[in-house]
Amino acid sequence: MADWKTQLPQAARDYIEGHRLDEVECIISDLPGIARGKAVPASKFAKQAYFHLPDSIFYQTITGDWGEAAGEDGFIERDMILKPDFTTASAAPWTGDWTLQVIHDAYDRDGDPIPFSPRNVLKRVVQLYLDKGWKPVVAPEMEFFLVARNLDPAKGIEPMMGRSGRPAAARQAYSMTAVDEFGPVIDDIYDFAEHQGFEIDGITQEGGAGQLEINLRHGDPVKLADEVFYFKRLIREAALRHDCFATFMAKPIEDEPGSAMHIHHSIIDMETGKNLFSGPQGGETDAFYNFIAGLQVHLPAGLAVMAPYVNSYRRYVKDHAAPINLEWARDNRTTGIRVPLSGPDSRRVENRIAGMDCNPYLGIAVSLACGYLGLVSQDRPRRQFHGDAYEGEGDIPQVMGNALDLFDEAQALHEVLGPEFARVYSIVKRAEYEEFLQVISPWEREHLLLNV
Repeated sequence: MADWKTQLPQAARDYIEGHRLDEVECIISDLPGIARGKAVPASKFAKQAYFHLPDSIFYQTITGDWGEAAGEDGFIERDMILKPDFTTASAAPWTGDWTLQVIHDAYDRDGDPIPFSPRNVLKRVVQLYLDKGWKPVVAPEMEFFLVARNLDPAKGIEPMMGRSGRPAAARQAYSMTAVDEFGPVIDDIYDFAEHQGFEIDGITQEGGAGQLEINLRHGDPVKLADEVFYFKRLIREAALRHDCFATFMAKPIEDEPGSAMHIHHSIIDMETGKNLFSGPQGGETDAFYNFIAGLQVHLPAGLAVMAPYVNSYRRYVKDHAAPINLEWARDNRTTGIRVPLSGPDSRRVENRIAGMDCNPYLGIAVSLACGYLGLVSQDRPRRQFHGDAYEGEGDIPQVMGNALDLFDEAQALHEVLGPEFARVYSIVKRAEYEEFLQVISPWEREHLLLNV
C-alpha cells in the first residue's frame, strides 16, 4: 500500500497537498445507510490492505437491536474483510485535522462479496445490466429539511430560524429569498462538496418549511450512490455548524410535504453508445416502455426498500407532492412515474416513489432492478395517464407491514437483488416494525384514553 496516495481522486490529493494527513476513516454503509467503520492513523492505514468488521453490522435495526437476522446459524458474528475502494477517497473537511474518508467493500473469507452489503447489492444489479450490454445511468435528487435543534423526541419538529430571525416559511417553492435565509448553511454545503470533489447541479427551495433540494449530475449508479451516502453526512455536518439539524426523514413535520429521493434513469446501449430509450429517428423504443412497465409491476414489492420505515408511509398523501400510485405520464408531477421533457439523447424515466430516508445504494438498486425485470420480460405498461393522478385510487401499500408482505413474496425481485439480501433485509425490517407497534403514540393517549 506504499503507493496508495497515487490512487486517490484528484480532489482528495488536492485536499491533502502540502498538509500532513492525520487520519483515514475506513467506512461502509449499513442497511439504514449509516456509516460504520474505523478511524485509523494515516501511518497505520498505509500499512494495511484491509481490516475486519463483524457481519452483524448488517443485522442491526435502526434502534440498535438485532432481531433474529443472524438466521439459522445463530448469532456468530463472522468477521468480514473490508477492502478500500480508493476511487471513493474523499475529504472530511469538517474535522479538526486533515482527514480522508474511504468507502470499503465487504468480502467473506473466500473473497466473495457479502450479499447483504448495500453497495454490493447495487453492484450486483448494475452487473446484470452490463451482462446484457446495457450501461445504466442515474441522476438522484435529494430533498431534506433544515430544522431547529430537537433534543426531546416527545416534541414536534420545528423549522429552523432563518437569517432574518424568523422561522423558515412553508409554501415558498423555488424562492431565492427563501434560499438566502439558509445562506450560511448552504455556503458550507458548497464548500464541503467542493473539497470532496462533488458537483452540485443546483440547490432549490422546496415546498416545505426549511425544505431544500440538491440535484446531482447524472452518472454511474454506484458512484452516485456513494455521493448521496457522503452528502447526507456533509449536509448534517454543515447544519450543525449553524445550530440546526438536517433531517432526511421522509415526513418530519406534519402538514408539510415529505422528502423524496427522485431517481432519473436512462440506459446506454454499450454497442452503439446511444440511449436505449430512443430509436434511430428519435422516437420512444420498446425498451423505454418495457422499463416503465417493470416499475409499474415490481415497485409495489420494492416499496419496502424505498420506504424503509413506518414514517416513510406518511409521505404518500394526496396533494402533498408525493405520488399515491404508479401511473406514468409525460411532464406530470402527480404520477409516480414521470417522463421529463427532454430530447432523444437525454430521454429518461423518473421514479418519484423513493423516500429520502432510504439507503441510497438500496433505493437505486431496487429501482434499477424493477426496470431490469421489465426489460427482460418485455412487459408493457398501462396507458399513459392524463390529468391529476391524485384523483385516482392509490395502488401502493400504505402500511409498512403490507409492503413487507409484498416484498417477501417477490421472488423475481429477490433473484435480482440477491436472495440472501432479501432474507436479511426482511428480518431486520420486521423487527423494526414490531418494535414500533409496541409504542403508544400521543394521538392514542389524547383521543382514546378517556373516550373509548
